[in-house]
Amino acid sequence: MFTGIITAMGQVRSVTKTGDWQFEIAAPWQCDHLSLGASIACSGVCLTVVDTTTDSFFVDVSAETLARTTLSGWQIGTQINLEPALKLGDELGGHIVSGHVDGLASLQEIEALGDSHRLVIAVDDRLKAFIAEKGSVALDGISLTVNEVEDSQFSVNIIPHSWTHTTLGSRQKGDRLNLEIDTLARYLARMLDVRFEQEHK
Repeated sequence: MFTGIITAMGQVRSVTKTGDWQFEIAAPWQCDHLSLGASIACSGVCLTVVDTTTDSFFVDVSAETLARTTLSGWQIGTQINLEPALKLGDELGGHIVSGHVDGLASLQEIEALGDSHRLVIAVDDRLKAFIAEKGSVALDGISLTVNEVEDSQFSVNIIPHSWTHTTLGSRQKGDRLNLEIDTLARYLARMLDVRFEQEHK
């Protein structure tokens, strides 16, 4: 589990496309201290460490993950958001994030508002019911609060710290982002579906 609070930015150092893809990710950590099998959220996608060097780690990515996330577009030099898995007793500064991407969102607008930035995000119709005003979403692994919702679009406000310490500051209109809806919204929707099915048998 994760919190959506980005602790560092990494960079793709190498890409191997044989069978499952493998990425080497350079990180500002002592990476050879990472345990093999450890989970790290990489721009919102929970990936498993399979090897390390002193300043990088390696992850394998399946065809399913490549098809459902932005990872198929990663190339050497791509910057990514990093968050190690939550440890028992750590501060929960964002919201509960699983690292399981629900779909791709599209960045529609970027508007400077004082020192902050307002982003307008579009989602598929199948996901719009899970987005609620003042609810939580994770975009590329970043825990954010939804400001406004209109049909299949919503807006978020990005403070200067998040703008400069995550990949959002380099995003452009039209870019795709990994979207994870709030876990509570997912389960609530499932509960309502089951109740509806039971009442209409």
